Order: sequence, then structure tokens, then C-alpha cells
Amino acid sequence: MFVRTENFRTFTRLYPIITALTVIHIVLWLFIALPFPFSNLFYQTTVGFNFAVEQGEWWRLITPIFLHGSLTHLLFNSISLILFGPGLERILGKVKFLALYFAGGIIANIATFLLKPSMYVHLGASGAIFALFGIYIYMVFFRPEHISSSNAQIVIVILGVSLVMSLLGGGMRNINGTAHLFGFLSGFALSPIFVGRGNYTRSLRDIFPRGMTQRRSGSSSQNVVWIILIALVILGILSQF
Repeated sequence: MFVRTENFRTFTRLYPIITALTVIHIVLWLFIALPFPFSNLFYQTTVGFNFAVEQGEWWRLITPIFLHGSLTHLLFNSISLILFGPGLERILGKVKFLALYFAGGIIANIATFLLKPSMYVHLGASGAIFALFGIYIYMVFFRPEHISSSNAQIVIVILGVSLVMSLLGGGMRNINGTAHLFGFLSGFALSPIFVGRGNYTRSLRDIFPRGMTQRRSGSSSQNVVWIILIALVILGILSQF
């Protein structure tokens, strides 16, 4: 579910929304990072800035979703979208996936506006991406037919590491833990609308059985996936700007 085996052409055909969002991330980052005419004006007009929102510049609740402050920030969010987005674009469909992505990002930015200081500046797609984790967690427990136990393990571990580092590291770096948390909560809360209510639930004991110490064939390759994904999460959270 999270391991991509498609070539570039197949990926773009199967997941056009993921492809389009990734291209937008890259194009806007290049436009801001390189000395193009009006690039600084564009950045100053679109970056999330609570004081400007107070003055009526409401579009700043949307535009920061597409902006990134550094190459590592761009790479982490884009790679996370490429890894975790396709499964949901396939399950939800293009329209619902895009609606979830925007809803999560906007709610995360609204929470940032309401809970952060007036002069707080922010940008990044992290809130929208955490909304994807929110709906994954809902499916893990309430719609288990959509996600296997092995993939559920990956989602829970990645989300746990992400939220802990977001909430504990916000005071040391430019990490918008508020956006991460409320992006996740929005995705979880909106899940029944997008994937429907589940008929039965799956417990943590089902996902992490006591017999996990008995390795199955292929578990080593799964461990490699875990290590790579956790490393990407840590890298991205520690390099938000």
C-alpha cells in the first residue's frame, strides 16, 4: 500500500491528483527560492501570517498549503504525499481525496490562526498531510477492510513518532505542532463522511499480536520500509523551515 512500484508514467496516470499537487509544490518552491521577478512579493503575499489574516487576507488560510521554506521541507512533504497519498486517492477517488486534503490543510491553518500569536508566520503542506494520517487511523480501527494489519502497524508507528516530535519539538524549532495536531484531528473527524461508518472495529491487540516476535517471511523487507519511513518523518519534522 505504501511501497511504490509503478514507473513514472503509470504513477501519473493512476494518481493524477498526487502528481498535480507534487508538481505545484516543486514549481512554487522554485519560484520562491530562485530570483524570479516578483517572487519575493508572491511569497510575502501568500505565506501564512496571522496578523494579515486578521486584516482580512483570508486567502492566507489556503495558500500556505502549497508553500515550503526549504528544500528538505519540500522533499519531506512531497515524498510523504507520494508514499501515503496514492492509497487514499484510490480508495476515496479524486474528488473526495482533494476535498479531504484541502479541508485538513485549511482547518490546520484556521487552528494556527486561532491558537498562535498574531505575528506568527507559517507555511507547508504538513497539516493537509496529517489529515491523511487521520483518515488512515480511522480506517485502521473502524474500516479495517481498507488497510491490512501490517500497513496499520506502519501508520500507527509513523503517526506516533510524528505527533510526539511535533508537540515536543515545537519550542525548539519552527515546527507548527498546532497544524499537525489539528490536521490529524480534522482528517479523523471527517472520515465517516469520506469512507463511511464501519460495521466493526479492530483493536490494537489485533494489529500488534503477542506473537509478533515470531518473524514471518518478508518481515525483513517490511522492517526496511519502516526504517525508511520513520527516518523521513524525523528528517521532515526537524527541517520544517
